[in-house]
Amino acid sequence: MFDDKIPRKLFLKSGLISGASALLGSMFFGSGDNQTSGEQYSDEPTNKGPAHPGVDHNGMTAVGQVDHEKNGFDPHEMLTDWDTGKVSTLPNGQTLREFQMVAVDKEIEVAPGIHFPAWTYNGRVPGPTMRCTEGDRVRVEFINSGSHPHTIHFHGIHSASMDGVPGNGPGIINPGESFTYEFDAEPFGCHLYHCHSMPLKRHMHKGLYGGFIVDPDPQKHPEYEEEARSRLLGSAENEEWQEFFMVMNGFDTNFDDDNEIYAANTVAFAYQQKPIPIKHDKPTRVYLVNATEFDPINSFHLHANFFDYYDHGTTLYATKETVDTVMLCQAQRGILEFSFEDFEPGRYMFHAHQAEFAELGWMSLFEVINENKAAV
Repeated sequence: MFDDKIPRKLFLKSGLISGASALLGSMFFGSGDNQTSGEQYSDEPTNKGPAHPGVDHNGMTAVGQVDHEKNGFDPHEMLTDWDTGKVSTLPNGQTLREFQMVAVDKEIEVAPGIHFPAWTYNGRVPGPTMRCTEGDRVRVEFINSGSHPHTIHFHGIHSASMDGVPGNGPGIINPGESFTYEFDAEPFGCHLYHCHSMPLKRHMHKGLYGGFIVDPDPQKHPEYEEEARSRLLGSAENEEWQEFFMVMNGFDTNFDDDNEIYAANTVAFAYQQKPIPIKHDKPTRVYLVNATEFDPINSFHLHANFFDYYDHGTTLYATKETVDTVMLCQAQRGILEFSFEDFEPGRYMFHAHQAEFAELGWMSLFEVINENKAAV
């Protein structure tokens, strides 16, 4: 039996990981290509070539595959599956977007063989990525089908009664109850929503959070109309961009207030085992949210390139220019914009620049595709 007094980093280094099935399931560290679950991490130099064809044990990743179908969500689909709600027009001409959010207890697989008893919005972690336009009326019917009291707190501007916190408006929504949140989408930017029931750290780390993106209305920003239109989903200018949504999160699998797994969009090493394809001739925009519990910050580092950063996404001009790393505390978020237009095709890494986070799952790759050039 695993002794929880042993630091997990020492535990991993000692090779005892294969014996801790109760904690880490069948997760081993090595190359994800052409391996079986019996092959373990090795720090042996690979200058003699891999021990097995197609295997490089210095490539830190998880062995095996997560069952996305059983999970009910795929981290690759999450990158772009914007939920724009049911759209109609109010008598005053304002756009109405209606959403339904259901809290459900659900076991999910966060790394091969590692299952986590999550609390979810609509059966997934993170919850649906809601997307609307600045000034839209947003109506969210929340149904609590879980086993604990929950709420939805939206980061944005709204009345006190719609804040989704205990003691305000309806307060907590008990199991079997429901409530409809309603407000105007303000301000534009990259936001999030999450449960605000107590104890807050438990409701957050169990998975009750998701993205809430408010696109700018170009008519309200004539001095930055082109930039605003580039963020407006469905516009011709927006079609020129490749956009992705990522939540940085972690999972405390043995409930000792310390994460054993880290990831972008929940599944450890998902984007290393299967890199995210991007076209070299289209700029890339990443909507980034940090929902990590038990660690004061998380970070995003891009290899071999730099990006412009828009803190909280609430400006149409970069708040940081030409940086390759940003640090975010919990609930902090922003927008990253970069281009690989003049780069050779190939795999470009991005990850948390806390080495422990990267080694425990928050390691990823972009696959830059240029059909006119061969990868080096």
